[in-house]
Amino acid sequence: MAQRYVNFKRWLRYKYIGLIRAKGGASMVAMGFAIGLAVEMFTLPTFGFAFLLIFPLVYVLKGNLPAALIGFVFGKVIYIPMAFLNAMVGKWVLPEHFTVHIPFLYEWVNRALTTSLKLIVGGMINGTLLGAILFFPIRASLNAFKNKRKEKRKLRRGRAEMKVTSE
Repeated sequence: MAQRYVNFKRWLRYKYIGLIRAKGGASMVAMGFAIGLAVEMFTLPTFGFAFLLIFPLVYVLKGNLPAALIGFVFGKVIYIPMAFLNAMVGKWVLPEHFTVHIPFLYEWVNRALTTSLKLIVGGMINGTLLGAILFFPIRASLNAFKNKRKEKRKLRRGRAEMKVTSE
């Protein structure tokens, strides 16, 4: 059991380093995270069909798919508190008299559809704003990590050269 845990930790670290060093740079990783987070904010009321939007959005906006999936999971963690905000924004955006009325459905189903539509609209707005806001700090932190790593490598290379010249 302990060996599995060690292997899992090594695998997670390997994937993390692969994500940090992803081809295309920090902007692609940050874009992927923002896409995943934005899509999660309106996934629940759509019964998970919005998840399928991640793939074309990552392709079109040149994001990183693993980062998008991480953003999607992060969005799941913060969804419950954000759902109240999503509903409020949906109420503000949609007209007050707006309701869904499908004649052959029960009234409670029509109310549930109206609430879901408010969650979807509010989630699209909040998710896009949250993704746009988090894009910049994520990109900056990844660039800082890369620069720190580059400096460490430069220092090590300088020490190795000094050893060779002193011998």
